[in-house]
Order: sequence, then structure tokens, then C-alpha cells
Amino acid sequence: MFKSIQPLALAALVCGAAQAQPAPEPNPIVSTAPYEFNAEAPFASEIYNFFVQDALFEPTACRTVFTGSSSIRFWLTLDDDFPALNALNRGFGGSQITDVIGYFDILLTRHQPKEIIFYAGENDINAGISPADVAARFDAFMGLKTEKLGDAPGYFLSLKPSVARFGELAAQAETNALIADMANERDDLIYVDIATPMMTDGAPKPIFIFDLLHMNLDGYAIWTDVLDDILADPDRPKRSGCD
Repeated sequence: MFKSIQPLALAALVCGAAQAQPAPEPNPIVSTAPYEFNAEAPFASEIYNFFVQDALFEPTACRTVFTGSSSIRFWLTLDDDFPALNALNRGFGGSQITDVIGYFDILLTRHQPKEIIFYAGENDINAGISPADVAARFDAFMGLKTEKLGDAPGYFLSLKPSVARFGELAAQAETNALIADMANERDDLIYVDIATPMMTDGAPKPIFIFDLLHMNLDGYAIWTDVLDDILADPDRPKRSGCD
């Protein structure tokens, strides 16, 4: 029951537009090589902050790590929203899935999480990456997860609709459907549809700050409600060795 939380409602809104898109080119081979961290590395200042935090507070295993792009980074109420999780925020703004892969060891391996809450891919679509290639990137992430973190489950939060990127809704829905299909084939991947409850009458709800891209507290309340229902189930997947 946990393999997929299907995105049918949102996909139905845009399936015609999604079908009208040209066929994607073959997926490229996605590198899983780690980034070399230095002053010129991508997102150097944000990653440096993670190094500092880990130096001040020694990483402990079996926490719930939230990682991905700015929608994770700006989840400033994470501890209050999930007080029982012992959550750790490792989001960094503007990142794509390949950046999470590049910093995998810093973001995840050193923390040995019991589960991963993942939100990235929206910036990939915005950069012109096709839905098929975004799904290939996430598949590479999951392969690296299996290699380094074993059966720790991953929760993929669906790409969110927004006013600022409403023109990308069809590509987002196609990406979501591809990753939902992936989740149906894996016991360690759960697709979480946060996109459908963010929409009303075919448009995003008024849950965004001034840039019409990032969410306000009402938006995060939707994410919290959806995710809390899933994480509260005692039969959800768990990593071996973690309670």
C-alpha cells in the first residue's frame, strides 16, 4: 500500500498537454560521482554551513533527513511540524537532482538516515531537462541510495504546482507520473502526492509568498498534513537496524 500515492487528479488536469509534448530523447547516463568540495564548488556556502553544523553537532544515525531544493531549505517549521521524527534539514536552494547526487555523502551518508524525504526535480524541469531525464536522474539517486544506505526508504514529494511556473505544469505532471511508476516497482520508494491538494479549480491555491514560487505557511501545512498521515502509519517501510 505504500509503493505509490498516485497523482491521478493533477495528471488528469494536464494529460492532454503532456501528450502533446514531443517524445523525449533517450536518457543520458547520469553520473553519481561526488562533487569535489572547494570554494568554487556549486552551492559552496550552503554546503559549508552543513559542514559547520556537523562539526558542532556530531551526526547521529537513524534520523529522518529531508533533502532537496529550496522548498526543503525553507521548511523552517520542520521540527515543530514533525516533533517525533528527530528531523534534519539538508535542503539547499536552487539545487537539481544531480546536485543532491553530487553531495550525497555530505547530505546523507554521514547521517545514515532511517528514511529520506526528498524534494527536487522542479528546478531540473525549469532548466529545460525533460521529464524522462529527470526521472532518470532520480533513478540514479535511488541506485546510489541502495549502494550506500541499503533499504532506507525514500519518500519522493511530487513536483509542486506554482503560479510562477504554471507553464511547466504538464512537464511536472509527466515527471510525477514517471516517478510514481518507479515507486510501484520498488519496495524502498514511496511517491507522495502533494501536488493535487495544492490545486483548486485547475489553478494553484493562494499559498505562496511574494515570488509566487515558494510556499507560505499555509503551503507547508498542506505538505505536513499529507506527509504526516503517511509517516504515522506503523506499517510503513523502515530501514533495517532503525526503530
